[in-house]
Amino acid sequence: MNRNNPFGNYRASIFAGLILMLMVSCSITKNAAVDTKDLSYLYNPTKSSFRPGFSVFNESPNRSVLTVRFPASSLFFSEANPKGIPTAQLLVTVKLFNISAGRLLTDTAFVDLDIIREEGRQDYLYKLPLKVEPGYDYNAEVKILDQLKAEVVQAFVPFNTMSPGNRYNFMARSHSGKNELLSPVVRPNQFVNLLYPNMPVDSLFISVFKPLSEVPYPPSILLPEKTIDYDPDTIIAMAWSDTLPLMFPDEGVYFCAPERKSEEGFTFLNFGPGYPLMNDPEFMIRPLAYLASEEEMNTIRSADRPKLALDDFWLKCGGNVDRSRELIRIFYTRILYANHYFTSFKEGWRTERGMIYTIYGPPDKVYKKSDEESWGYRRPVLKSSWGGRLHLQERYLFFNFKLRNSRFSDNDYYLSRSETLVSYWDRAVASWRKGLVFRLDNPEDL
Repeated sequence: MNRNNPFGNYRASIFAGLILMLMVSCSITKNAAVDTKDLSYLYNPTKSSFRPGFSVFNESPNRSVLTVRFPASSLFFSEANPKGIPTAQLLVTVKLFNISAGRLLTDTAFVDLDIIREEGRQDYLYKLPLKVEPGYDYNAEVKILDQLKAEVVQAFVPFNTMSPGNRYNFMARSHSGKNELLSPVVRPNQFVNLLYPNMPVDSLFISVFKPLSEVPYPPSILLPEKTIDYDPDTIIAMAWSDTLPLMFPDEGVYFCAPERKSEEGFTFLNFGPGYPLMNDPEFMIRPLAYLASEEEMNTIRSADRPKLALDDFWLKCGGNVDRSRELIRIFYTRILYANHYFTSFKEGWRTERGMIYTIYGPPDKVYKKSDEESWGYRRPVLKSSWGGRLHLQERYLFFNFKLRNSRFSDNDYYLSRSETLVSYWDRAVASWRKGLVFRLDNPEDL
């Protein structure tokens, strides 16, 4: 008669436990914590296709109005509602911080929106009033919840009430449709009106500056970014009313003010008929300055057929047609988004943030404060072994940008070059020239 071994199950349990411990001791550990302060989705269209626009108008000494623009193309309309009508559902919340008083919360606002789709309508604008006081810097922290997609986007909108003559006391609108314009960029044949309702003035002085043609120095060179530090080509004086149609036919920076020598006013920008797109060979050649030598740039610009010279440059980089097309697609898509995100008083791709964005791509990490932001690019994972475990540690190369006070723009950031002495710029450019889109965390490249 056979008997069961009373210790058999016990020994089997011990053996199974030892196997499990061995497996655990040889496992790979990695920090999977969610970084709640990371705002990299702000500059990465693959993380969020939702791209609202913002502007602020100081309506009175104690009231500013935040305008939020929703492009129809970025809204999610659903018919899953009792009426069966295509509707987008958004919740917009705003926290207003007084930066001058140490980031003191001074006001809040919210609006719950049911946006019904209208055929042919491209934008939907909504206004939120905010309580302010004269003489302060403010930052509006905006969170927008798409209630159908359960997606949240966050934005920071700086403005100030330091003076009754600054840009936030002006409003630009379309001359024909009387629609508010949230962007200072205008097309060559576009007519606009400029409103300045808080101060009774009857004259307008337009200082016309030629556009900057230089690109920033590579980040490893400790030289400051070029800015508009020169006199205007001309100053145009005219009688002014809020119904006066204004048109800016040539590329340039147009600074509008009620006094000839004023340092405060409103700026219109003309960057050509196609901006922010890059469809014309003349404009597509310009950003090649990040990759090509000065001699190569001169050869391409002076070619009898610039489009053919442009294609030849990319074909030499890619080595074949398919890879060259992929390089072109990625490079000029980044240029397009740089124009969308970083336009100041010059094209977005021509700013220092635009330079980094174009060559390195969308940052893996973004941390923002009221007057600065830091971008992190993932470096090759650092591997280490301790206690029988293989540890993986994420590392980042950071670029730090500081907000610069400019009479032309509130989106002018400069690269703090002394904080990033090792940037791998030469390696990045060489990678593009070999037909490889540069990634800092590519182990084959570093």
